[in-house]
Amino acid sequence: MYRLVLYYLTALLMMAIFFCSFGILPYNPVDLIFSTLFILALCWVTNIIFAKWFEATTNIESVYITALILALIIAPVAPTNYAGIGFLIFVSVSAIASKYILAIGKKHLFNPAAFGVALGALVLGQSATWWVDGNMSLLPFVLIGGLLIVRKIRRFDLVLSFSAVVLFIIVFTAHNSPIAVLTRTFQYSSFLFFALVMLTEPLTTPPSRTLRILYGAMVGFLFTSIIHFGSFYFTPELALLVGNIFVYIVSPKGRFILKLIEKNELAAGTFEFVFAPDRPLTFRPGQYVEWTLGHGPSDSRGNRRYFTIASSPTEQTVRLGVRISERKSTFKQALLAMRIGDTVSASSLAGDFVLPKETNKKLVFIAGGIGVTPFRSMAQYLIDTKDTRPVTLLYSNKTNFEIAYKNIFDKASQTIGMKTIYALTAEPSLVPGTHAGKIDSALIAREIPDYKECVFYLSGPHGMVVAFEKTLHDIGISRFNIKTDYFPGFA
Repeated sequence: MYRLVLYYLTALLMMAIFFCSFGILPYNPVDLIFSTLFILALCWVTNIIFAKWFEATTNIESVYITALILALIIAPVAPTNYAGIGFLIFVSVSAIASKYILAIGKKHLFNPAAFGVALGALVLGQSATWWVDGNMSLLPFVLIGGLLIVRKIRRFDLVLSFSAVVLFIIVFTAHNSPIAVLTRTFQYSSFLFFALVMLTEPLTTPPSRTLRILYGAMVGFLFTSIIHFGSFYFTPELALLVGNIFVYIVSPKGRFILKLIEKNELAAGTFEFVFAPDRPLTFRPGQYVEWTLGHGPSDSRGNRRYFTIASSPTEQTVRLGVRISERKSTFKQALLAMRIGDTVSASSLAGDFVLPKETNKKLVFIAGGIGVTPFRSMAQYLIDTKDTRPVTLLYSNKTNFEIAYKNIFDKASQTIGMKTIYALTAEPSLVPGTHAGKIDSALIAREIPDYKECVFYLSGPHGMVVAFEKTLHDIGISRFNIKTDYFPGFA
C-alpha cells in the first residue's frame, strides 16, 4: 500500500513539473524541482537523526511519502527565496519530528504532513497553498490516482462520509448557485487531495467501519469552516489534526513490541511464529495488525505487512501464520531468519471480519491456503468460550500436507461441534472429512443443506474470494450475508 502511494505522489510531481515547463501551471519548474529535492533531503536527514535518537525501526517509504505530500501542498520556492527556504526547513523538520516526539506508545498521534504545515502557520504565519488541487490540468490525475489508493485500502466509507458532509454543508450554506459553488470546490479547493490522500493515512484512521464514518463526518464538518472562533477558522490541516485526536481516543493505544518465543512449520510451506507481547493486546477474532520488521536493504514492498492475528483473544501469546514460498520477499526472509528473543512491532489494529454478536446465526467459513488464519483465531475463541453456535468450515488446499491448524479444527469438531471439510484440489480424497476437488456450489449444497440461512465468511487469495462471491450470489446468497477478509498489504 505504501509503495502505491509513493508511486502516485511521484507521478503527480512529474506531471506537475511537465505542466510547469509548458506554462500550464504557474510555477517555475526549477523551483518545483528544487523544493521537492530540498524537502526530501530534509525529511530524510531528520528521520535518520530521530530514528537513532529514539532507537526506532522506521519505514523509509513513509518518510518519502510525507516529503512528497509537503512538496505538493506547499508552493514551490526559488533557491534564492531565503524566507521560503526557512519555511520549508521548519515544516519538514516539524513533520518528521512529530512522528517521534508526539508518539504515544511508540505510535505517532498526528498526520505528520498536516502537523508540520499547521505548526508552520502558527509559528511563522505562512500557510500551505494546496496547489496540487488548484489547477484543472492536474485534477484528473489527482482524482484517478487517489481513487486507486482508496480502492486499494478499501476506505470508501471514510471518503464518502467526509465528502457527503462537506458537499451538504457547501450546498446548504451557498449564497450563490449551488452548482457553481460545487464546481469551484472541486476545481480550486484542497478537497480531493485531502480526502483521497491525507484523510486515509492508515496509522491515523479508526479500526472499524462505524468509527471511520464518524471520523470522516467530523473532519468534513470542520473542513468546511462553518464554525469559527472570532477570526480563527479551521484550515484543512487543523481539521485533520482534531480528527486525529478523535482517532487516538477510540483506537487501540500505541505500538506493541512482540518477542519471538516459538517458531514452527505448520504445513508444507506454512510457518507459525508465536510471540509474547510487551503488554496485553485486545482484539476481536479475525482482526489484523500492521507488522513492522526492521531488516537490511528491503525489496520494493518495504518492511511492513498487514497480517491477520492467528491467535485468539483468550490466549496469552500472539500468533502469526504465514505462507512462505521459495521466491520470498525480503520481509519474509527476515521473518524466517528470526531467532528466539528477536522482536517485531505491531500497530494499527483494524478489521471488520469478525464474528457476529448474535450467537444464533449459522456461519460458514470458506478458506483458501493461508487465508485460514482468521478462522483459526475464531475457532480457538469459540473453543475457549464454549460457544456452540453452528459453524461449518470449508478449507481448500492442493494437498493434505498443506493443511494448517488441523489440530485446532479437529478439537473444535470434538468440543463445540464445528464441522470441517477439507477440499483437496490436487489429490484424491483418501481420508474421512476430505473432498477431492474445488469448493463449489454442489459441495456447499451437499454439506450445508440450509446454506441460504447462513452467513458466509470468505478468506484467501483475492482471486479466490472474488470467485466465491460470484458463486454465492449465483446460488441466491445476499451480499449482506457475505463477509470478505481484507487487509491492504499487497502493494
